[in-house]
Amino acid sequence: MGPMLIQTETTPNPATLKFLPGQKVMDAGTRDFATPEDAEVSPLAEALFSLGDVEGVFFGRDFISVTAGPGAEWRDLKPQVLGILLDHFSSAAPLFRAATAAGITVDSPEDFGDDPADAEIVEQIRELIETRVRPAVAQDGGDIVYRGFRGGTVFLAMHGACSGCPSSTMTLKSGIESLLKHYVPEVETVEAV
Repeated sequence: MGPMLIQTETTPNPATLKFLPGQKVMDAGTRDFATPEDAEVSPLAEALFSLGDVEGVFFGRDFISVTAGPGAEWRDLKPQVLGILLDHFSSAAPLFRAATAAGITVDSPEDFGDDPADAEIVEQIRELIETRVRPAVAQDGGDIVYRGFRGGTVFLAMHGACSGCPSSTMTLKSGIESLLKHYVPEVETVEAV
C-alpha cells in the first residue's frame, strides 16, 4: 500500500474543516462530539480534542469534520489533525472503545414522535430528507436527522459543521422548508431542535 492521502475540504463554517481519509469512517449513521467528555467513547475523537484547540468533532460516512476553537489557526492545527488521522487510519484502530454502547446507538432517543395518522406524510418527509437533504448537507460536512412531524411542523436535528454555522438556520428555513412544502403540502414549517 502506498502512503495514505487524507484530503481536506473547507466547509461553509470557516472554523470547520472536513477530512476525507478515502475510506469508510462510519458504517451506519453519524456521530457528533461536542465536548471532550462526549469523545471519551472514541479514541480518535479523544485524540483530536486533546490537541486543545478543537471544540467539535463529527464522524460522517466517509469523512471527519473538525471544528477549531476560537482563536485557533488552521495552519497550525491542520498538520496536527492530519497526523492523528493518519495514525488512526493506517493502524486500522477501532473508532469506538469496545466496551461502550456508543458505537451501537445510531440515533438519540429524543424523538418528537409522529401522529400515526400521518404515517404516509412522514414516509414522504423521511424519503425527501434521505434522498435530497442529507446528501446536500453532507457536502458541507454535516448531517440532518429527522426527529418528528406534528401539526404541520417538521422537527430536524442538525449535526457537525451545520449545527454551529450562522447560515444553518437560514438554510434550514429557506431551502429545506420550501423543498418539503413543495412535495408535501401538509408541511407548514421546519424547526431545528
